[in-house]
Amino acid sequence: MFAEDEAALLRAHAGDQLDQWTARRVAGEPLEQVLGWAAFCGLRLVVAPGVFVPRTRTGAVVGAAAPTLRPGDLVVDLCCGTGAVGAALAAAVPGIVVHATDIDPAAVACARTNLGPCGVVHLGDLDAPLPSALRGRVAALVANVPHVPTDRLATIPREARLYEPRAALDGGRDGLDVARRVVGAARRWLRPGGTLAMEASTAQAPVLAQVFAAHGLDPRTIDDPTCEATVVMGAAVVGGGGAANV
Repeated sequence: MFAEDEAALLRAHAGDQLDQWTARRVAGEPLEQVLGWAAFCGLRLVVAPGVFVPRTRTGAVVGAAAPTLRPGDLVVDLCCGTGAVGAALAAAVPGIVVHATDIDPAAVACARTNLGPCGVVHLGDLDAPLPSALRGRVAALVANVPHVPTDRLATIPREARLYEPRAALDGGRDGLDVARRVVGAARRWLRPGGTLAMEASTAQAPVLAQVFAAHGLDPRTIDDPTCEATVVMGAAVVGGGGAANV
């Protein structure tokens, strides 16, 4: 977004707080945190200060998962942040039920507002807080996990480094530490044929696809030029599963 566009948004929404909001933005705070909302897949989502801002590219996960869903399906959104992916899927496929989780209480509060009656948001680490009754019933599990390699955190934009939680950015040595945990957990929640969809960098995608396969998920990589993003997606193979270290 150009500076002129940002200035127009601030003028349109700040009211008598224009000077304060402008100072916050000039200091480097993400525009979405200053405005209190982010545009994502045609929705306007609540974003609180200090909460991970949904990226446009993550819409590729929505585009990959939505065609696999039908009204009444159960969806799990791990590392949900503001609940952006779950909310966008609920808008795309009315009638699905979303269970979302995040470890950040501020993000959970945003997600509860953004999902509204379409879902339930749980505070906790990955799948730990999910109700056991969901096991084996989930049609799609989506996760926008942190996937920046630790040694590259210093190179990401300043506004992310200073104003978003490190836990939402740091993916460990190769950026796939949390992704591996999600893949390892997926099979106990997915129904036969259910799918897992995750965003990854182009370089990470082949490695992540191997992790999918090692855990009984039939992987495919989707490059979305519209969102300029890569998604690794895998369906639960009936009778599949594995515990290989990848």
